[in-house]
Amino acid sequence: MLPEGSPRRIPLLPRRIAPLLRPPGRRRTGGILARVSVAILRDDLFLSHDPGEGHPESPARLRAIHASLDRDPVPGTVLVAPRAATREEILRVHAPAHLDAIARTAGRPRVWLDADTRTSETSYEAALRAAGATIEGVERVLAGEATGAFALVRPPGHHAEAARAMGFCLFNNVAIAAAHAVEAKGLRRVLVLDPDVHHGNGTQHAFWTRDDVLYVSSHRYPFYPGTGAYDEVGEGPGRGATVNLPLPAGAGDADFLFLYQEVAEPVVRAFEPELILVSAGFDTWRDDPIGGMAQTERGFAALYALFRRWADEHCPGRLVMVLEGGYDGAGLVAGVRAALGAMTAAAAPSVEVEGRASAIARGVAGAVRRALAGTR
Repeated sequence: MLPEGSPRRIPLLPRRIAPLLRPPGRRRTGGILARVSVAILRDDLFLSHDPGEGHPESPARLRAIHASLDRDPVPGTVLVAPRAATREEILRVHAPAHLDAIARTAGRPRVWLDADTRTSETSYEAALRAAGATIEGVERVLAGEATGAFALVRPPGHHAEAARAMGFCLFNNVAIAAAHAVEAKGLRRVLVLDPDVHHGNGTQHAFWTRDDVLYVSSHRYPFYPGTGAYDEVGEGPGRGATVNLPLPAGAGDADFLFLYQEVAEPVVRAFEPELILVSAGFDTWRDDPIGGMAQTERGFAALYALFRRWADEHCPGRLVMVLEGGYDGAGLVAGVRAALGAMTAAAAPSVEVEGRASAIARGVAGAVRRALAGTR
């Protein structure tokens, strides 16, 4: 059974106080620009999920982000306490048996779901709240109550399959939010961007045969979980609605930006999303102990500025991010602050990166274009 009740929500600050504390964002209301902020969905419950000593997906990840934002808040943001997802919301993506299996871990000190994925006493509750936080972000931007949202959650989600927890993930937060946007809110075109170093196998499979969710992933390849080749493009009605941008170890800022600008952008423009969700993983950071990539703070800023520009072009104020991977504290802080900076800016920032895309990245671009050409 799901826990009864819902957590207290922190309301947006009163109008008379908000202008004194932060430069507000903007949204359209019947042709009039009203001022609102970017919502940061945060809850200390996410710190209680503990996979065990020495596990890379530790509470210290979120503590590093919290410490930075508490010490130096990003202007134009407001904290919001998220709710838990309901059973109905989880079951839009996951099998009932999977939900029930995760529920049975509640109150147990340690359950090993696979070699990498473990739970503690409150992991089930935290996972429900993580999915609910991502849904809450979607609901707030669709209602015009926020100009963007970032769900700072644990456990992460993009590896979770319909009937399997894996890769540190219990429920697929971003897939659940995308399904909610389509099935509960009536959207017809949702874009999911996934720049985490690992391919989001669970998200890809959730929408593999659907054309109402466009999934675009950049990732190290070959690498865990083994999916995400350039020729994985979807099936049936979903053929062409999956775009994979696989890169080798050592890829840097110019490689990522090139692939998103030159390969993904034309597909995004043709799709015309009504909402953009981002699986915001920062394990492509140059010092990440797992990722093996070479992105810098400037590279994060450039990439998230591009995502903001796409939102401005297609669905202003409808950009929602949810935390995925990233296992170096400095890299997490750099990435989260870059993403929030892009969302809170008055307009999409213009950020240049050093160097040119590698020959390998250019070769990947050609291969992906050929694979997608066969879907038209």
